Amino acid sequence: MMLNSGLCTLNRIFIEPRCCINESERKSNDSSGVALKKFKKDSVYIDKNGKLRNFNHKKLSRKTCGSMRGRGWKFGSGFVDGIFPVLSPTAQLILEYLQKEVDSERIWGSLDKLPPSLDAWDDVLTVSVQLRMRKKWDSIISICKWILLRSSFKPDVICYNLLIDAFGQKFLYKEAESTYLQLHQARCIPNEDTYALLIKAYCMSGKLQNAEAVFAEMRNYGLPSSAVVYNAYINGLMKGGNFDKAEEIFQRMKKDGCKLSIESYTMLINLYGKAGKSYMALKVFDEMLSQKCTPNICTYTALVNAFAREGLCEKAEEIFEQMQEAGLEPDVYAYNALMEAYSRAGFPYGAAEIFSLMQHMGCEPDRASYNILVDAYGKAGFQDDAEAVFEDMKRVGITPTMKSHMVLLSAYSKMGNVSKCEDILNQMCKSGLKLDTFVLNSMLNLYGKLGQFEKMEEVLTVMEKGSYIVDISTFNILIHRYGQAGFIEKMEELFLLLRTKGLKPDVVTWTSRIGAYSKKKLYLKCLEIFEEMIDSSCYPDGGTAKVLLAACSNEDQIEQVTSVIRTMHKDMKTVLAVA
Repeated sequence: MMLNSGLCTLNRIFIEPRCCINESERKSNDSSGVALKKFKKDSVYIDKNGKLRNFNHKKLSRKTCGSMRGRGWKFGSGFVDGIFPVLSPTAQLILEYLQKEVDSERIWGSLDKLPPSLDAWDDVLTVSVQLRMRKKWDSIISICKWILLRSSFKPDVICYNLLIDAFGQKFLYKEAESTYLQLHQARCIPNEDTYALLIKAYCMSGKLQNAEAVFAEMRNYGLPSSAVVYNAYINGLMKGGNFDKAEEIFQRMKKDGCKLSIESYTMLINLYGKAGKSYMALKVFDEMLSQKCTPNICTYTALVNAFAREGLCEKAEEIFEQMQEAGLEPDVYAYNALMEAYSRAGFPYGAAEIFSLMQHMGCEPDRASYNILVDAYGKAGFQDDAEAVFEDMKRVGITPTMKSHMVLLSAYSKMGNVSKCEDILNQMCKSGLKLDTFVLNSMLNLYGKLGQFEKMEEVLTVMEKGSYIVDISTFNILIHRYGQAGFIEKMEELFLLLRTKGLKPDVVTWTSRIGAYSKKKLYLKCLEIFEEMIDSSCYPDGGTAKVLLAACSNEDQIEQVTSVIRTMHKDMKTVLAVA
C-alpha cells in the first residue's frame, strides 16, 4: 500500500463508547424515596448501603476522547490520561502503511514523497505518537530516523524524545544514549521529558549508575527534579525488576519536597501489589487521600489488583465499590482485576458472576477476561466449565493465544488428563502457535506426576534436540519428580549435570533435592545438603523449612532445625514460616 493510494474520509480518531445502550426512563424509587429519572442503564449500581446510585459519565475514564492537534507531545500523555492524537486523512494513510510495512528502506521511500510542509511535519509527529500508544517501537524508530537522516525537516526535541523512548522500550540503552548525544550536537535543548526518558531507558536495562548520572546532570543544568522525572525513574526501575530501588527513589522524591502526582501514588501501589504487600498498597492509598490527591481509575484498579494477587476478594470488592462511589465507571481492566481476586481465592463462580456483571453493564470482556475465567474454573477442578468458556471465547471472535491454551492445559493437567493435554498441544500446533519451554515443562511435570517417566524423557529429548531452551526450571521438574518417586541416583545424576549445562541450582533445586531425602527420613543427609545450599549462597525459603522439618524424627531434631533457620542470615529480608 502506498501513501497516495487513497484518501481517508475521517480527519480525527473517534473513540467509540464501550456500548450503545438506549437511555431508559426508570420510574422506581430507591430506598430513600428519591425518584429516578433517565438513568443510563449501564450507569446504575447498588452501593453497599443498598441505595441505587448513578455514575457520572463525564468523570475521568480510560476512554475519554481528546485531541493533540497543535499541542505537541508530552511524556506520560496518551491512553491513561485520555489524550488521543487527531489524525488527518494523510496521517491516517501513513499510519495504515506503517502498520503493514516493516522494511525501513521502503518506509523511507514512501515518506520521501511527503511535501516539506508544516502540515506534513504535524502528520508525521502525530502518527509517531499514535504508534507509541500502540507500542510499535520499530515503526517509531524508522520514522524518527527518517526525520533525522533523510528528510528536509529540522528535528525538534519531541522527535529526539520519541526516539529515546522507543530505544529504551526495546532495552537498547546505548542507542538511547547515542540519540541523546545527537540531540546536543544538533544544538537542541533537552527538556525534562528528555531526561525522564533517558533515565527510564537506563533503569529498564539495569544501568542504575548511568541513571543516577543523568539525574545529577539534570540538576547541574538547573532543571528541577519534577514528578515527571521521578515517575519515569520509578517506572523504569519497576520494569527492570528493581523494586527495592524504586521504593528508595519514591522516598527520595518525598524527601526532596517534590509533589507526588496521581501516577506516583499509582505506581507505588502497583509496586507493593506485585511484591505481595497489599497492606502497604492500602497505606499508600490512604496517604494519597490524606494529601488531597484524587485517585483515578488506574489507581483504584492497581489497588484491586494488589488484593487480587493475594486472593483477598472481600477487600478487592470493597475497593471496587469505593471506585464506583467516587463516580468512576469500571472498565474491563477493573472488572478483570476483581475477577482475578475471586479466581485466586478459589471462587470460580464469583469470577463468573463478575464476568456476567461486566457484560450486563455494557463493558465488553477482552481476551484477558476469558483467560481469567478459564483459569478460575481450571484451578477449582471444573475443567468442563473451563473448556466451555474457552470455546465461547472463540465463538465471539477472540483468537486464543499461547496463554489461553496454557490455562486450559493447566486445568486438565491438574486432573491428570494426559490425553486431553496432548489434544490441546496438537490444537496449539494446528493454530500456528509455536510451543515454548514453558509449555513443554508443563508436559514434563504432568508425565512425571503420573509416573510416566519414559514419556517425560521423550519430551526432554525433543527439547534438547530442538530449538528449545532447557533451563533451570526444566531440571527442577526432573529433579523433583525423580526424587519424589524415590529414584535418588537418577536425581543426583541430573543435579551433577547442571554444572556442565552452565546452570546454577536455585532454591527450588536445593529444596527438591532435600525433599527426596526428607521423604526417606534421612535427617543427616538433609542437613548436609542444606549446608551445601548455604555455602553456595542460596537462601532457603518457607518450602525449604518445611521439607527439613518433615525429615525430623524427634523433638530435638525439630528444635535444631527451627533454631538454625531462625538464627542464620539475620540480614535476610524475608521471615521464614517454620513454626
